[in-house]
Formats: sequence, C-alpha cells, structure tokens
Amino acid sequence: MTACGLDFGTSNTTLGLARAEGAEALGAQALGAELARLEGEEVTLPSAIFFAPTAAAKVGRAAMSAYLDGEPGRLMRGLKSVLGTSLIDEATQVGRDRVKFRDVIASYLAIVKRRAEAATGASLDAVVHGRPVHFVDGDDEGDARAEATLREIAQSVGFREVSFQYEPVAAALDYERSVAAEELALIADIGGGTSDFTVVRLSPDRRGRDDRAADILANDGVRVGGVDFDRRLSLGEVMPLLGFRSPMKRRELEAPSSWFHELATWSSINKLYDGRVVRQIRETRREAARPELLDRLIRVIESEGGHGIAAEVEGAKIRLSETEETAVPLGWAEPRLAAAVRRERFVAHTGALTAKITERIGRCLAAAGVGPERIDAVFLTGGSTRIPHVRGAILGAVPAARPVEGDVFGSVGLGLTLEAARRYG
Repeated sequence: MTACGLDFGTSNTTLGLARAEGAEALGAQALGAELARLEGEEVTLPSAIFFAPTAAAKVGRAAMSAYLDGEPGRLMRGLKSVLGTSLIDEATQVGRDRVKFRDVIASYLAIVKRRAEAATGASLDAVVHGRPVHFVDGDDEGDARAEATLREIAQSVGFREVSFQYEPVAAALDYERSVAAEELALIADIGGGTSDFTVVRLSPDRRGRDDRAADILANDGVRVGGVDFDRRLSLGEVMPLLGFRSPMKRRELEAPSSWFHELATWSSINKLYDGRVVRQIRETRREAARPELLDRLIRVIESEGGHGIAAEVEGAKIRLSETEETAVPLGWAEPRLAAAVRRERFVAHTGALTAKITERIGRCLAAAGVGPERIDAVFLTGGSTRIPHVRGAILGAVPAARPVEGDVFGSVGLGLTLEAARRYG
C-alpha cells in the first residue's frame, strides 16, 4: 500500500508521499516525507479549478491564468469552505450543466491524486487527510458531516483507506523533527479558512512513539482565515466603490447588501453570475441615489470579473504585509478605477477577526491547563501568519515563547505524510 498525506486547503493544496527512508528516486527525507510536485516544479497547488466549455478542467495557477486571460469558462476557488454547510449539496452552473459542489471538489482532488501518481510512478491507496479542529464553529453535527463528506469524496477518487489528523497536530509532527530537547509548544496554523491551535509536548525521545495522545494537551480552532481577511478588506475598501452601502433616493434606505457580501466571498461569487441577479440590480438602480456605482457592479457581474477583483484584494492584503499603502485595481468595473488601501485601515477592518484568534489561543491554553508563561516555543505555519497584526496577536498571547518559523505552506502536508507513514507503513 502506498500512503500519502493530503493537505487540501482553502487557498492551497499539498500532497506528500510516505516512502521508505533513503528512497533516492524521490530524495526522501530521513523520516520518509516528501511533497510531490503538483504543478511544474511547484509542490503547492492553489486550490482553484477552471472549467472550460470544451476542454479538460484546469487547476492551480493554470486555472487562475485561464480566468485572468479571459478564456471562456467558470473559475471556482475557496471550495473547502463549503464543507459542513448546506452549499455542499447545492449545484452551480458549469457550462451547460449544473454540478454539485461536492462533485467539483472531487474533480479537483482527483486531478491532484493523478498528478502525484504520475510524478512518483506509484498508485496511491491510503491517505491521511488534514482537517481543521472545527470545520464549523459551534456545530458538532455539522463538523461530523464535513468530515464524512470529505471521506466520501476521497473514496470516490480512489483512496481505499482514508483517515484524518488535525492540521495543527500534523504541523507539530513536522516541527518536532528539528527539536533538540523536550519542550512545550503552541502550534499556530493560520490558513486560508481556519485558525487552528495545539498545545503539545515535543522531544526527540517522544518522536518515535506510536501513541502520542498523552503528549497532545489541547486542540482548538475557529473559522477565521485568510479569506475572511480578504472579505473584510473588500467590504471595507472595494465594495463601496461598486455601490455597497450607497443611498437610495429614499434616504433612509441603502442598496441591498447581499450582492456585495457574495462578491467579496470566494466561494459564493459564482452565485452572482445569473441573469436574474443583474435584472434585480438594474431594477434597484432606478431607485438609487448614485446609479453610476451600481453600473460598475453590473459591469463586474456581466464580465464575470468577481474572481479577478477577489484576486486583486488578496494581492493587496499580501502586499500590505510589506508596505503601508497599496492599490486594488478595479478595471473590471471601470477603466483606471482603483481603491487605495492603507495598512492601518486594513488593521481596523479586521480587528474583530484578530481578536477571535487571540481569544481562541486563550481557550486552548486553558483547556491544556497551562498559562502563557509555560509555553517554550510557538510554531507559526499557514500563509496568514505573515499578516503582521495576526502574527503580533499570536506572539502577544504567549510573550515568553520563542517564535519558530515553519514551512508556511508545507508543514501541515509534511506532518500528515509522517502520520501516513506511521499508520500505513
């Protein structure tokens, strides 16, 4: 049986191969974990899929390029976020067909599996799937449904053995390979869709044990991730230029907000690409005090430019980690239109999200029965740990801990692969 670890993320995906130590063909690391190249030389694959009318589906960077280059078709991103919600069994228009979101996820993961098999020459039979501590906040039944759905999808694409591991626990296993002495660590995995935490005892001696349950003192998480920061930034700085919260002629009314919330959310953008939506906006426009703003919204929807705007917002968020000010181009709405964004405004728009992350760290520490001063190291992984005020909030929650930088996009996948080697050999 050939086993793998699969980190299907809201924003990016990795797949690692569990191989015997010293497998020279793959250059396997000492503990048998190696990430497969899923797109050219890249081991990370953006979790995006593009359905063209007459060609095979494209995934990853190729999917984004096809959309941005104006090829006819339908782009979908942020698919993991529909797990545990009623959207999973709803259908979206793909060409002439309506396809359920679970089938879209299956199409994407089937391509990932085939690419890894082609790169390694092995048929993948078993998988340890990563999962957040909570797919859905405060809903145990929804959480269980999400895992069951992901299991069914994995089996449908050809995995005979499917099991799960919490993503922060997987990251801990990757980090432990570099630990020289026993320590108590907080693992902070802030990804595209969720923020997840583990308090765990790590050491070289513990590393080889089959049963690590006693070493994991607590797990917790909250459904806050990079896409939520994108959404708040978009609603705060971009959507007002398209009519969000703009007045109607009756001054006590505003333009309906649902269109803008959907346009600012990766997984729901496609819902707007329906002729009925544009007709509704045109009707609203007649009563708008600033109809030119809704004209911009109509142009975005008619050109199916929503994902392009979302990508520009995501890019602006990333740039604000390095600079104090940037711009979000909005050419889909109007030539030369752009939204100027300052870091301080981004921080203000997302302060409530950062507070949720801080609060959940406190809950995790309390569940572990340890105070912040007991944490020796905080291991940071996931792309959203690069956001300065998110990173500051994490480090501020355990101020005495030594910060350790993980492989931002690879640690979870490598840890899942190590777990696959342990479980399946």
